[in-house]
Amino acid sequence: MTDATDAARDTLPADPQPLMGFADLVAMLEPLDEFRGDGPSPQEVVAAFPEWAAVDVEDVTVDGPHGRVPARLYRPGGADAAPVRAACVWVHGGAFVMGTLDMAESHAVGLALAHRGVAVLALDYRKALRGVRHPVPLDDVAAGWAWARAHADRLGVAADDLHLGGASAGGALVAGLTLRLRDRGEPLPRSLVLAYTAVHPGPVGPSEELARIRRETADAFGDDFMDACCANYAGAAIGDPYAFAANGDATGLPPTLVLTCEQDVLRFSAEEWARDATAAGVDVVLEDLPGARHGVLDQPTTAHGRTMTTRIGDWLLTGADGRA
Repeated sequence: MTDATDAARDTLPADPQPLMGFADLVAMLEPLDEFRGDGPSPQEVVAAFPEWAAVDVEDVTVDGPHGRVPARLYRPGGADAAPVRAACVWVHGGAFVMGTLDMAESHAVGLALAHRGVAVLALDYRKALRGVRHPVPLDDVAAGWAWARAHADRLGVAADDLHLGGASAGGALVAGLTLRLRDRGEPLPRSLVLAYTAVHPGPVGPSEELARIRRETADAFGDDFMDACCANYAGAAIGDPYAFAANGDATGLPPTLVLTCEQDVLRFSAEEWARDATAAGVDVVLEDLPGARHGVLDQPTTAHGRTMTTRIGDWLLTGADGRA
């Protein structure tokens, strides 16, 4: 491995900048077709991890109730490809208003997992912009999940062996979808993976700790940002458990890996949900990444980004027993 590649892998993101107000963010995004975010581009990801270039990547289109949904398949490729040992449907975050299949939180995760033998279907979804509200993004993710089950052979596994995961807003979407699948009597994923996800319809956590994190991380979400984000996504359905899973009962959900970041105000929502789900009989593994900030999967060249991606792969490859 070259010194240049080593340096790229150890590159830290720039110092975080304070988030703009949510209304200003929406105003910036409304005229755009899509917005990937500030993480590394697909080209930069492969430059940092050249071994991932062998992964077989295929763009596919899913037909959903609101139109076509972009998706991307990742499968082991190359002469030294690992065999497919697991498969996962993965959903990126972005405050329900931004993010694409090219953002590292989607693309780098797909590449990293496929390189280890986990086939991935990464899903996009309609953003809560220009009048789009819940359940439209959820319906898009549901269509992608149904496509993955119907085409599980393309991921190299049986339909009942598919896992489901997401980061941030993507985690909220897959948590809500799993509740809806349960309530409709439809097949559930083999396991859930929720990475730095908030599942409450607003901010959660002790005020002193929230204030401390916001002092120490200029990019922390304020209460007003969270309130506006949740209201923008859910609208009148703010109390719907399929919009925010903490509104509902977790009984009957599959084994779940909940990953949080210590320096992230959203971790309190994930921690509270993990406690409630455990009390409801769900097999939950809750793990915190010390020192990490929100969005580490969008920074795959950092130590925190690599650690979380590796942990997700370990969970999926060990049959979601959580004890890798």
